[in-house]
Amino acid sequence: MQEATAQVANHANPCSMWILQGTTGTRKTADTGVQKAGEYLHYGCCQDVALWFLDKDRTTDYNNLGFADTLHLASSQIISTCYHASKTKNGFARDAWVNFFYDIYDTFTMNKKKQIQIIGGGLAGCEAAWQVARRGCAVCLYDMKPHRFSPAHHSPLLAEMVCSNSLRSNAQNSAVGLLKEEMRRLNSLVMRVATETAVPAGKALAVNRELFSQAITECLERHPLIEIIHQEQTEIPAPANTPIILATGPLTSEAMTEALVQLTGRDRLAFYDAIAPIVHSESLDMNIVYLKSRYDDGPGDYLNCPMNKEEYLAFIAALKSADTVPLKDFEDVKYFEGCLPIEVMVARGDNTLRFGPMKPVGLDDPRTGRWPYAVVQLRKENRQGSLYNLVGFQTKLTYSEQNRIFRMIPGMTQADFARLGSIHRNTFVCAPELLEPTLQLKSRPDLFLAGQLSGVEGYVESTAMGLLAGINASRMMTGRPLVIPPPETAHGALITHLTQSDPKHFQPSNVNFGLFPEWNEGDKQEQKTAKISKALRGELRASTALAALTQWQDEHELQ
Repeated sequence: MQEATAQVANHANPCSMWILQGTTGTRKTADTGVQKAGEYLHYGCCQDVALWFLDKDRTTDYNNLGFADTLHLASSQIISTCYHASKTKNGFARDAWVNFFYDIYDTFTMNKKKQIQIIGGGLAGCEAAWQVARRGCAVCLYDMKPHRFSPAHHSPLLAEMVCSNSLRSNAQNSAVGLLKEEMRRLNSLVMRVATETAVPAGKALAVNRELFSQAITECLERHPLIEIIHQEQTEIPAPANTPIILATGPLTSEAMTEALVQLTGRDRLAFYDAIAPIVHSESLDMNIVYLKSRYDDGPGDYLNCPMNKEEYLAFIAALKSADTVPLKDFEDVKYFEGCLPIEVMVARGDNTLRFGPMKPVGLDDPRTGRWPYAVVQLRKENRQGSLYNLVGFQTKLTYSEQNRIFRMIPGMTQADFARLGSIHRNTFVCAPELLEPTLQLKSRPDLFLAGQLSGVEGYVESTAMGLLAGINASRMMTGRPLVIPPPETAHGALITHLTQSDPKHFQPSNVNFGLFPEWNEGDKQEQKTAKISKALRGELRASTALAALTQWQDEHELQ
């Protein structure tokens, strides 16, 4: 009996080593750990336990949950299997294996008590939670809804998309399309669910907002390493031995903003962007509205409301004299250029909208065969096409003025609005002065900032910062070196913007190729000589970025 127990222990020790290799390493090392652990178990224990490890169906489990959590979940089953086995192979003592797996179970249960705290249940916070949990670390995700809502939020679900349902271009030769592809290669939850809940939007990726948020919420609620607490956090937790990710978003509460100001010693920066209205499609006059994508680039996924010159000028005049929602005394207007209210654009000139969101180029009216003088485009909010949002029509007009003026749009005289536009505050830090390239606060390395709070703009960019913060927080938790994406990648270009911009003139930015490193002189001359198109230059950027990303992933074992 003593000899059998000794043999079990001899096999348990290397088995333990490979199990730990699986829990702390990459997918590749986890595969190796599972395989080798299974081989040892097959030799030194009952075959039922070995088959559990060697079962290829288990790969889905530990790819989604992380091998550490998969083993934790299955430990009780393994213990039961060992205990009830009538015999163990070669007569090895099953009690030793029972104790071995009890130790594993207790170890992982103890690890779950060491949680990485994430404050904010928006896109960035949810992505960060997923990245942390899939690396075997426990998460406590705080979200103040449904007990308290910001002025722009209405749904009790996590990952609510407020301004629009579009994640913009999916084409890899665009900067944001490249960023999406990098995120997919880094196993982004948000990108996966966005694809699963997509609605037709030409070359753009747009989602059914309700289904999207529901799927994200359910995925995180099911994950045994993620605890979700619906409670407002008004203070930043004191430094501890576990990392903290602050992802409270553009609508960070006054109390939390003040807590951040006290911590950083910097005045907060704020600008305001606005939400576009949503209309019920059945209330549109389809004798006037026509279906078409610009230049027939892909299927006709947009509804178009054409205007002649007289209609356009009357619309502009109405906007100029319209009442808007007044700002509070303490609010200092600082709009993001990529999300201006239409009435602010109109104030810059009568033709600003015609060269912006109401641009008619490439949108031939089928009744005339020509471009209209101006066009209001509507994009699907859901798959069934019952709701459409007015593209680029963010506004701070009063509700009564919105109802009056937007019904001047041809085809929308009887418009039934499911939601009217509104304005909300957007808060961010001065990243070049405050953040490390790892997204840690310089004054407090245990605190990571993610999402729009870090100084990026847009759904995709915010999520990408959540992804990076989640990766680095989990690496800090497990004692591994933190990582910075290569500057040639879209992720790296955003980090460069956040940390190397002039602090005096820092503004949030969407990802764009202007943030990427300059081409070397040889490449620039070659492109100039060959007169390479913008699309082809984008493809060259994408191939360079994805090659750099792959090398970075391999070097740091990031899967």
